[in-house]
Amino acid sequence: MLLSELLTAIEPIEVIGDVNKEIHGLHFDSRKIGQGDLFVAQVGTAVDGHTFIDGCVAKGTAAIVLSNKDYLPVSGTSSPVTYILVDNTDRALGLLASRWFGEPSKQLTLVGVTGTNGKTTIATLLYKLVRALGHKAGLLSTVVNYIEEEAIPATHTTPDAIELNGLLKRMVDAGCTYAFMEVSSHAIAQERIAGLDFDGALFTNLTRDHIDYHKTFDNYRDTKKRLFDGLKKEAFAVTNKDDRNGLVMTQNCKAAVHTYSTRALADYRAQILEEGFDGMMLSINGKEVFVPLVGRFNVSNLLCIYGAALCLGFDELDVLRVLSTLKPVNGRFETIHSPKGWTAIVDYAHTPDAVDNVIQTIREILGNHQSSDVSHQPKLITVIGCGGNRDKGKRPMMAQIAKKGSEQLILTSDNPRDEEPKAILKDMTDGLTESELRSTLVIEDRAAAIQTACTLAQPGDVILVAGKGHEDYQIIQGVKHHFDDHEEVKKYI
Repeated sequence: MLLSELLTAIEPIEVIGDVNKEIHGLHFDSRKIGQGDLFVAQVGTAVDGHTFIDGCVAKGTAAIVLSNKDYLPVSGTSSPVTYILVDNTDRALGLLASRWFGEPSKQLTLVGVTGTNGKTTIATLLYKLVRALGHKAGLLSTVVNYIEEEAIPATHTTPDAIELNGLLKRMVDAGCTYAFMEVSSHAIAQERIAGLDFDGALFTNLTRDHIDYHKTFDNYRDTKKRLFDGLKKEAFAVTNKDDRNGLVMTQNCKAAVHTYSTRALADYRAQILEEGFDGMMLSINGKEVFVPLVGRFNVSNLLCIYGAALCLGFDELDVLRVLSTLKPVNGRFETIHSPKGWTAIVDYAHTPDAVDNVIQTIREILGNHQSSDVSHQPKLITVIGCGGNRDKGKRPMMAQIAKKGSEQLILTSDNPRDEEPKAILKDMTDGLTESELRSTLVIEDRAAAIQTACTLAQPGDVILVAGKGHEDYQIIQGVKHHFDDHEEVKKYI
């Protein structure tokens, strides 16, 4: 593609050099630069891409997009490299990537899902629903990416702009007409979605998360809101009226706004008629349907899916029929039954609100299944840890919530990353009183913690293994090891 054609996607402040040259590749990673490529110098949190400009020039890069004037050539200097000065290289990369791949998002019906919890469930089940209705679709999610039936490993909730547009292009080439993607706050802040043409945006909820990155809750909220601020008037927005930030998201939104709620008047409403560990009987807008998902948080998720599907023009009865067949997403309230009579639930809950939602759901179901034998009432055993190199403020909160809702709490490791596991556990135990600590087990080794929970469980009990869900690894001192909560539970069944 000619550089002049590529540059029509952005508004450069200044261009130094020839723009009538062929560009062979687009990169932000200097290690991938080759002869005739375009390098975009991003300013990261740890590394400034501008410092790699000289190395890229030595490799034969054809053009460089930069935001720091200090790296422009001295006036009058002749250079075979073209320099393009912009305000924001992150945003420029998103716009350039979209143009480079032929603006694939404009050839798809693209729906983004944002919020703290529920993104994976909503995006994944929408992808499955649309395919069940006979349409080709793609998925970009925390767990895995899909192009129709082709599974592609996911490394981030939202990929970088080049990978993202490349995947969307592959969806177009595969004949997909729909694409559903999780949109993380990091992706919005870092402009990874710049240049994408969203036909719909969905909001789940907002609770404390990623404060280590955004610094304040207001910054976190306002970053999420940018997805809705950028919608075109032909698009739709579906927002959670039960969340106090639900209507904040759609302020100033040009798109058609629709609401869902389990408590208030809204476009899409639902209530639980019956509930067990294998599913719920719901009333959705006055129509009864059994779904193989559990929990009030999943009622909200299903309402969001239902609303989005109607906004996309699908028949209501067809949507309800497919909803009744959809299974839980990997690592999201997954139930494993033991022949000894206890049940284990593996869930990705890794924020205070998510932990509270899962525990309250389990308690409600346990309350509906009380034993007539007073000496053997079912109890909840919770195994939970917190990730390293992440928001430390939520650690004591998560321990408090887990302790309050469980008969037995076992604190353990999650992904310590570069932190000392004992230091993370200390942050968690700081949230408990001396009395609570005396009845809490602290087992650093996660496998041993799960084994202990399985050993303690009696018939009718529930074990909640929270925090990792679909993840099949642990990162300890920066080294990735295989570890799967499902596998560990099944060892003791």
